[in-house]
Amino acid sequence: MPRKSKKRTKGSQPSYLDPLDSVGYLSRLNFRAFSTELEKLTSLHGVSAGQWRFLRVLWEADDITQRELSDRVGIKEATTVRAVDGLVKAGLVVRHRNLKDRRKINIKLTRKARMLESKLLPMVSEVNERALRGLSRADIDTTRRVLIHTYRNLIADVEETR
Repeated sequence: MPRKSKKRTKGSQPSYLDPLDSVGYLSRLNFRAFSTELEKLTSLHGVSAGQWRFLRVLWEADDITQRELSDRVGIKEATTVRAVDGLVKAGLVVRHRNLKDRRKINIKLTRKARMLESKLLPMVSEVNERALRGLSRADIDTTRRVLIHTYRNLIADVEETR
């Protein structure tokens, strides 16, 4: 648990150098906590936190190119290649040539991965419910709205530089 933020005088601006005044730092702490708690549950089925992120995307859009998978997960393509290697070894996905463009490689879920979907997805709800315990619906809605807004601000800046 992070330490308490230093008190500021009335009207002073937050110092983003203080980790507890930094939305980015607090987001990172939360991401790590969510990831750790979810992995405690998914690992019982042989799925790591890293594998989970790829499965979650593929359950929504199976048989997509490796590049599309990388973009949707939000990581570099080289990292995706290594992660997919692990998913292949675990028997969760197969690689095959894209039928429209033979230069591309598609990633497709196996039956084993499809069967895990109904077991693992409820775990997300469990972790989220635990994390949000004691918060009002209005606070949860505000948090979600703020996180979406900050994300869009940041990706818009990245897309402008492309």
